[in-house]
Amino acid sequence: MGIAKKLASQTAIYGVSSIVGRVVNFMLVPVYTGRFAAAQYGIVTGLFAYVSFLNVVFTFGMETTYFRFANRPGTDRRELYDRVLTLLLLSSVVLTLLLMLLARPLMELLGLPPGKERYAFWIAGILGLDALAALPFARLRLENKARKFAAIRLANIALNVGLNLFFIVFCPDVLAGEYLAGLAPLVRAVYDPTLGVGYVFLANLAASAFTLLLLGRELTDFRFRLNLEPLRPLLKYAYPIMLMGLAGMVNETLDRILLPRWLPKGFYPGQSSLAAVGIYGACYKLSILMSLVIQAFKYAAEPFFFAQSTDQNSPRTFALVLKWFTLCCAMLFVGVSVNLDLVARVFLHRPEYLQGLAVVPVLLLANLFLGVYWNLSVWFKLTDKTYYGTYLGFAGAVLTIALNFLLIPVLGYMGSALATLACYFMMAALCWWLGEKHFPVPYPMARLLTWLGLAVVVVAVSWYEPVAPGWGRYGFHALLTLGFVGLIAAVEGRRLRSL
Repeated sequence: MGIAKKLASQTAIYGVSSIVGRVVNFMLVPVYTGRFAAAQYGIVTGLFAYVSFLNVVFTFGMETTYFRFANRPGTDRRELYDRVLTLLLLSSVVLTLLLMLLARPLMELLGLPPGKERYAFWIAGILGLDALAALPFARLRLENKARKFAAIRLANIALNVGLNLFFIVFCPDVLAGEYLAGLAPLVRAVYDPTLGVGYVFLANLAASAFTLLLLGRELTDFRFRLNLEPLRPLLKYAYPIMLMGLAGMVNETLDRILLPRWLPKGFYPGQSSLAAVGIYGACYKLSILMSLVIQAFKYAAEPFFFAQSTDQNSPRTFALVLKWFTLCCAMLFVGVSVNLDLVARVFLHRPEYLQGLAVVPVLLLANLFLGVYWNLSVWFKLTDKTYYGTYLGFAGAVLTIALNFLLIPVLGYMGSALATLACYFMMAALCWWLGEKHFPVPYPMARLLTWLGLAVVVVAVSWYEPVAPGWGRYGFHALLTLGFVGLIAAVEGRRLRSL
């Protein structure tokens, strides 16, 4: 099982940046929820929802396309890199300028008053810089330079977190006389209190610019090559992936855009629609713990899947990967959901944010099924039938929009969470069914669904059990978590040790 060990090692290294590093970034949640009211945090949540859509447009599937064509026999990887980066450079400049011109309409979509257009300018800069960095990062992954990849990602996160803490915590505290009052004149020279949540975007912009500097070697050896003819097969492969990505963003982020528009006025007494978006966005952050694991796995697994595509034992390898991925995510789902009251105490510092906690287990499970779908999607990527991914993504998008339309007026943000769960479950089920026809893999689906069903039962027991709040309840939750993990270890342990 040397292959499995290699994948696990790569995942661990990438995890330094995408899990450990982003967990540090995740620690900003208590800063935001402590310093910003829900309505203010709703601005951050809403704008970054648009960023998720636009990021797909800026990169339009070129990372996966680069991996696919770079692994084809006879491909000149250096020439391929130059051509793709040339395309990204030109498109990023055009799209960044276009987004700046549309700043006012974008702000109106969020219901923000005139004068906030600078937020859109900063967002445009972030998107343009990140799009330019996407292919150099993909090149590092292709060349198995996981340590350099992780180091640059961590540097980005460290600068972003440091600037957030400086402008959102340190500067206001110094001006308020909390500590180091002698630095107040210096702080006034660099800090503008009226920017408020704008510093979240400025910090991100500075970190993105710094990342490009660290990728200097991958950028300075680039040669501008503009020739549309060799790009045609790449674009043909990439555009379904881009459409699939856009559909995926509908499923992942559209709820935070639709929520303030479809939520009935006064649904949550004493709260505005933007405040509801802020509460939902803060609670959604807790579910991102699952997404962090998936992202770390994806960085290592995407080039791994393509590299293994010609191996005759690849179906068995893919089945093994999905099994252990799902079991690990099931344990995370139980661990966070069962002990959510403790997690919330750490990350949600204002009582108004605690109202949305019930959506977290639903969103954790939804993200788990998204990870399962991503594993299952290997069949249409390896068979060059990426249009199936587009069909599945758009089917999920239609379901997401329909369920949000039906459920938000009735259930509020819980309706959005349930719509997300239904969408990802349907996409995973359809992807598995189609894969059985086009690229059969012996996935142990019955066994995995049994474990997931048991995980849901454990979480339900933890939420509805009669143990009174206090240390007794915390102890009971800990026993439930350890019992579930121990049961997996006892039943599946022998197979795990054989690896």
